[in-house]
Amino acid sequence: MKKFNLKYIALFVAAIAVVSCDPELENPIDEAGVYSSGTADFSKYVAVGNSLTSGYADGALYLDAQEKSFPAIMAGQMAFAGGGEFNQPLVNDNAGGLLAGGVQILPNRFVLAVGADGNPGPAVYTGQMPTTDITNNVGENLNNFGVPGAKSFHLGAPGYGNIANLPAANPYFIRFASDPNATVIADAAAANGTFFTLWIGNNDILSFATSGGVGVDQTGNLNPATYGSNDITDPNVFAGAVSGYVTALTANGAKGALVNIPDVTSIPFFTTVPSNAIPLDAATAGLVMSNPQIAGYNAGLQQAAGAGFITSTEAAQRTINFTAGQNFMLMEDEDLTDLSALGLPNLRQTNSSDLITFTSAAVIGTQADPSNPLSIIGVAVPLGDENVLTANEQAAITAAQTAYNTTLENLAAANDLAFVDARTALAQVASTGVGFNGGTLTSTYASGGGFSLDGVHPTPRGYAFTANVIIDAINEQYGSTLPRVDIGAYRSIQTSNDVN
Repeated sequence: MKKFNLKYIALFVAAIAVVSCDPELENPIDEAGVYSSGTADFSKYVAVGNSLTSGYADGALYLDAQEKSFPAIMAGQMAFAGGGEFNQPLVNDNAGGLLAGGVQILPNRFVLAVGADGNPGPAVYTGQMPTTDITNNVGENLNNFGVPGAKSFHLGAPGYGNIANLPAANPYFIRFASDPNATVIADAAAANGTFFTLWIGNNDILSFATSGGVGVDQTGNLNPATYGSNDITDPNVFAGAVSGYVTALTANGAKGALVNIPDVTSIPFFTTVPSNAIPLDAATAGLVMSNPQIAGYNAGLQQAAGAGFITSTEAAQRTINFTAGQNFMLMEDEDLTDLSALGLPNLRQTNSSDLITFTSAAVIGTQADPSNPLSIIGVAVPLGDENVLTANEQAAITAAQTAYNTTLENLAAANDLAFVDARTALAQVASTGVGFNGGTLTSTYASGGGFSLDGVHPTPRGYAFTANVIIDAINEQYGSTLPRVDIGAYRSIQTSNDVN
């Protein structure tokens, strides 16, 4: 069975049966005409954004989750106040993968499975072959223009939906682009909505974060054509792009809501694997510390400090020390002073400020060399840069995120639009949890109910919570009385043993 090694991840499996149930609504809504649209017009709602708008979950776009995207949920509530039909570019099945000309190009979704060792973890679903082919265009009469993977500047890029431009083009947009050289924003504006939501910018920092900072902070570079896939978008590029999108979406007098960017470093992808994930007993710790490579490295640091190459503080920060109990992991850090001229690598142990990527669980504690039982990754073999998001990398993310959110708030105020503070709302989910009819929504991996098995995207229950946050902001801005939904009526994660 192909799955992640979750040796260091505490999954509260007993809670899964609780968070997966679908309790009934406490107060079902069954009377039309009671609710008001206020100064807004919900007769044609258009949603624009990335994977969060599309309903992406569990590492894929699949039918059940897509049908419970936050825009679909909101459209259902808007129907009580004059809202019309809401059409999405639905995929064909719940497999999650995508085909191109009959060849699978994207993998199936994750499900929670229990392995032969009795440990639960995310595994690729194999119970169904995907049937959604991107060569079959479904781009007619749409309301949802959420494109998984899109960054801010992608929405205005001609050819982003042109299959001839793969891999630079986006396979999800290829499915519903009105023309191979159309742009997402032009198609969305052409839908002529009376109300819209725009949630874009997460991927402008997310890919940098999930890659462990293996990318470039492009702040100061105004040419996105030169950016790598994991780079941070310059805040001025973001501002220029989003400003243009707001102009396009409001050209016909439509009202709408702008959603800001949550703190990506508080999602389960970064909070599940602890930075001190190596348990050692005293005998093993002593054996590790007697390794000539570690002893020689520590001695070399002291000599470097004595010679003035580094400070004594940096020498202490870089000194390797494994003891009995839970230990911080050996890692590479490019931000350290380069001591290669002295024959010393850029190594240190992780610390409490570091965030370990979720995918690192697959390698931590395993043998880098199967023939060498001592080649334990995180102990004798360092984690790579892609496994750890350092404090400096987090600071770069925060700076960009803050700039993006300032732009969004200012654009909302300047255009008399609702501003949705998703950052604060999701921070509450991560810190204290949010109560609902039947339990508490948290960001704890697998059992918290808020996030799907990719550790990044919400579950349908998480999307329902998001819909409520946006509905609240809309009601406040426009004096509407859209009803909220009971998030307990929506599922969290799914379990399955249909895996390899």
